[in-house]
Amino acid sequence: MDKEIIKRIIREKQAEIANTELVNRPLNLELAANYVFIGLRRAGKSYLMYQHIQDLIASGAILLEQVLFVNFEDERISSIQAKDLGLLLDAYNEIFDGKPYIFLDEIQNIEGWHKFVRRVADSKYRVFVTGSNARMLSKDVHTTLGGRFLFHEVYPFSFVEYLKFKGLDLKKNWEYGSERTQVIKLFANYFYFGGFAETFEMNDKRAWLNSLYQKILFGDIIVRNEIRNENAIRVLVKKIAESVMHPVALSRLNNSVNSTGVKVSRNTLVDYLQYLDDAYLTFGISNFSDKFSEKETFKKRYFFDNGLLNIFVIDKETSLLENLVAIELKKRYCDDLYFYNKNVEVDFYLPEQKMAVQACYSLSDFETRKREINALVQIAKRWEIDFFLIITKDEEETISEHGIEIQIIPVWKWLLRTDN
Repeated sequence: MDKEIIKRIIREKQAEIANTELVNRPLNLELAANYVFIGLRRAGKSYLMYQHIQDLIASGAILLEQVLFVNFEDERISSIQAKDLGLLLDAYNEIFDGKPYIFLDEIQNIEGWHKFVRRVADSKYRVFVTGSNARMLSKDVHTTLGGRFLFHEVYPFSFVEYLKFKGLDLKKNWEYGSERTQVIKLFANYFYFGGFAETFEMNDKRAWLNSLYQKILFGDIIVRNEIRNENAIRVLVKKIAESVMHPVALSRLNNSVNSTGVKVSRNTLVDYLQYLDDAYLTFGISNFSDKFSEKETFKKRYFFDNGLLNIFVIDKETSLLENLVAIELKKRYCDDLYFYNKNVEVDFYLPEQKMAVQACYSLSDFETRKREINALVQIAKRWEIDFFLIITKDEEETISEHGIEIQIIPVWKWLLRTDN
């Protein structure tokens, strides 16, 4: 590996970071900690590292020349291996004096990267790492980095962040003024095309999202996991998209994929589902009422961004609404998220929060309204629940039914709330 190339990369990145204009995202980092940023490709991990660097420089904590930033997707260093990583510091020290802050972007493809990162952290360097694969949170990585690093999951822009990007910074009581109309108008784009910042000013958002999906599927899933049956995993993604909102057993999903003529074993299917989750393309939630052995074989599955789901779905509005609610609940409450299916079906149940949530595009149909409300009434008889929500596209009211209070709220308004 040529150190002169590394030197050029270091200087180029310093200039790029200094000249990049950012819309700040919420980022509360421990000042004395090292971090691993993990999440979906193009969700903004590099963006957040840029933001943190600019904040450090603005506060006087560091100088620009103290930044050692390397993106490992740069083709000029595509052949670098773990044994070569020490050259980064060698190259930096031939240009600058002192100890740099080290930022390593998309490092997951370098086998054994975590050993180098642990070594420099042990030498009292401040280190920040990003990657697009949940395997970076594996037991091996945690064992090596444990006690030295905090792990921070990065999602595409939230609706609040999207509004800020669009120049709309909501004030108190915004829903009673002209800002309400702006919020509803802007929500339409966010609802259909998701939170990838690069799409926000594009006309052909769908083309960009399809290109991103192909990159994730091929680069982060098929190539990385050496998958030979490419057609099978492509069919699997489409089947998951078609089944959003519905619990699906592994056996049924396996049969569904095999019925297309693309044969995979049950064990292979389990691996494929894990690969999709590892790449932060999809995530699953279990039925709270299932036995432990059934929780992994019977799940509802969602996409980590509405724009990616929108590539596939035909019944867009209902699927996208529930998917968006699932994403937000996943971000807010992490693993305290289930669905409930025992005699009645409740879309989302959060036992630690004592909350039950239904996602329903519209309650205008009498039978639909009756079904959604009755499910919440029934789960209240079985579990101690304090908060009952029905999240809709536009409808809003508060009702009392059989001794419980149910709040019906538009999804765009719920996404802007800081409580439940």
